[in-house]
Amino acid sequence: MIRDKQRIFLVEDDLNFGAVMKSYLEMNDFDVIWVNDGKEAIGTFRSYDFDICILDVMLPGVDGFTIGRKIKEIDDDIPIVFLTAKTLKKDVLEGFKIGADDYITKPFDSDVLLLKIKAILKRNQRFSEDTGFEEFKIGKYLFNYRHRTITLENKSQKLSPKEAELLKMLCIRINEVLDRQETLKKIWKEDSYFTTRSMDVYVTKLRKYLKDDPSIEINNIHGSGFILLVNE
Repeated sequence: MIRDKQRIFLVEDDLNFGAVMKSYLEMNDFDVIWVNDGKEAIGTFRSYDFDICILDVMLPGVDGFTIGRKIKEIDDDIPIVFLTAKTLKKDVLEGFKIGADDYITKPFDSDVLLLKIKAILKRNQRFSEDTGFEEFKIGKYLFNYRHRTITLENKSQKLSPKEAELLKMLCIRINEVLDRQETLKKIWKEDSYFTTRSMDVYVTKLRKYLKDDPSIEINNIHGSGFILLVNE
């Protein structure tokens, strides 16, 4: 099913505050999945497709920083906003080291949080209206760009946003060379040694995802880029 709303993962143990925030965000046309126990967070995160995470830092059992680290291991591209009543500099720095997009201190204005969420989502382009519903047939695989899935028979592989963008670009130019510099600037926003190495890692991941169809190849064209070949 195609989602028509952006989905927020909210982890907040204060029942009153959590209920109010969930209601407020839903009134502003978001789909909100809320858990009030940090121990349930990772299992819930794996069960849904989220666009952004809002994590309270001070949680019983498993703290928000620990949850944030595990979420980034699963999907390094997903935006995270930490909520906390603490204003210590070391805690703020810890949040950003994990990869937080923002760090908001309680109490805060709900309208400010809403604006921050919208700005982060727009910047990360995780729910761009111009992506449309697009599917590509790659050998025996079906690639759904909107849902970021590769499916073979009944087995489905979820892709990260960058993996989906890269595979889409390869599919659009199937059997043609995809220019490395062009791709880096479009997806990574820069062409540097580190982003080049990152792109190589993503290509290796895509090869692994598509390995069950021997007719599919993603070849490195030295000095130029990559080419997706399907030998039918």
